[in-house]
Amino acid sequence: MGPKKSVADMRPGETAVISDFLDDNLSTKLLEMGFLPGTAVRFNFTAPLGDPVCVSVSGYDLSLRLEEASTIVILN
Repeated sequence: MGPKKSVADMRPGETAVISDFLDDNLSTKLLEMGFLPGTAVRFNFTAPLGDPVCVSVSGYDLSLRLEEASTIVILN
């Protein structure tokens, strides 16, 4: 199995399934926002300067800093 891919590695229009989190402290916040393992996440776009990014999860759009997005592991 290759290196773990995160939401930060996704490209606009790409959809993936959340599998795990790399940061236990941040994972609680992300879980409360709807980032649940097994849930689909869609990468919408990156802000003009590259950070933050906009994703859709659990029926709504959210902005995440790249640092936060990099802690959400997705299935390849």
